[in-house]
Amino acid sequence: MTDIKSFTFEELKEIGAKLSWEKYRAQQVFLWLWQKGVNSFDEMTNLSKEFRDRLRKEYHISHLVPERRRESADQTTKFTFPLKDGLLVESVFIIDQNRRTVCVSTQVGCSLGCRFCATARMGFKRNLAWYEIVEQIQAVGREMKLAPTNVVFMGMGEPLFNWQEVAEAIRTINSNYGLKIGARRITVSTAGIPEGIHQVAEFPYQVRLAVSLNATTDAVRSRLMPINNRYPLKRLFSAVRYYVEKTKRRVTFEYVLIDGVNNLREDALRLVTILRDIPCKINLIPYNPIPGSEFKPPTLRSVENFAHILYPYLPAVTIRQSRGARISAGCGQLAVNLS
Repeated sequence: MTDIKSFTFEELKEIGAKLSWEKYRAQQVFLWLWQKGVNSFDEMTNLSKEFRDRLRKEYHISHLVPERRRESADQTTKFTFPLKDGLLVESVFIIDQNRRTVCVSTQVGCSLGCRFCATARMGFKRNLAWYEIVEQIQAVGREMKLAPTNVVFMGMGEPLFNWQEVAEAIRTINSNYGLKIGARRITVSTAGIPEGIHQVAEFPYQVRLAVSLNATTDAVRSRLMPINNRYPLKRLFSAVRYYVEKTKRRVTFEYVLIDGVNNLREDALRLVTILRDIPCKINLIPYNPIPGSEFKPPTLRSVENFAHILYPYLPAVTIRQSRGARISAGCGQLAVNLS
């Protein structure tokens, strides 16, 4: 039996037209599925019993149920969700005053092999479908009994290697018949895929772009992020400049500080030179340790010293203390044991 949540809004309208539904039925069904988050056709109370019976004979409604849930004292909660094929994916919910953010995954595992990231050790299993991405947000909101206000595509996987599904997820997240979360409250994070950055620039939704930079030379970045061998800094920054010019929006650069590797004074000075002419915000993120890693987090003082070098030239600098590190929910810590 087909999962009715696997149909986009446009596909649902096409199905309705073929089955001679009234034109507004697709809108009603989609709203019940995504905005109201029902788990059964019986809950679609403004549809006739006959119509609901017809739907029930042809379709079922999927929903994610967490296998594990871990909470930390800093108002961060991590969920591990089993998928229909038995694979697992993780999502994180972060409360910060009035902001309630869901960090969603776009792939099971990841193919990029970043050496400071736990997800990389899983390898790549598969892309998530758009509705599996959106269902993470629904499930987190249902479990927390709080409506999310923000979404960041910063969980497991590289969103721009699954762009078509991510784009469809964004449409539903933003839709008046979907989750109704504003586009400017949605952030897509990438390790730096130039073709994908161009696609985000052309995307007709004002989502925000974050780029995981983490180094100021190709040698160091390739050591930390092997994808840099394929897309070196020159290509990356060409795409970033295209994005800024096309959208008139600034980009956020995520910079994970690793002691003795990319947090030296020379690194900060190079960062000033590289980013000085790009409208941007910089998030400095102290490295979150993962088991078996050779890397170490920097001291707070060294993080502050790094930031102070940047401030006179790049004033939009934030030191971001990763939330949920004690429950392995921080930046670079998402991973599940699939054995």
